[in-house]
Amino acid sequence: QVQVAESGGGLVQAGGSLRLSCAASGRTFSNYPMAWFRRAPGKEREFVARINWSGDNTYYADGVKGRFTISRDNAKNTVYLSMNSLKPEDTAVYYCACQRFGPLTTNQNGYDYWGQGTQVTVSS
Repeated sequence: QVQVAESGGGLVQAGGSLRLSCAASGRTFSNYPMAWFRRAPGKEREFVARINWSGDNTYYADGVKGRFTISRDNAKNTVYLSMNSLKPEDTAVYYCACQRFGPLTTNQNGYDYWGQGTQVTVSS
């Protein structure tokens, strides 16, 4: 069993930056790919970024490429999402997810453990 919990959300002006953290429990955290998803008001939850177990393989949604960076510190059981040049359309609840099995994926159905989410609001 893995439990994950997000933190670091908040209110920021357009063009600003935030760093989200996802703390995970479990001794085998370093074995699992991790990802960030988000759900904007009135929209379906969508993929944002994912990272493999060692941190040397990352992938981003087109809308955040070049602005967001996913990273992990396995010694701290933590995954990060650094967000720069934020836009109002980035406003959403951001979720951290852990994948126990299967190939690397951007499909939320491939992830087994989810956090409660953290709200990010970008004002114009």
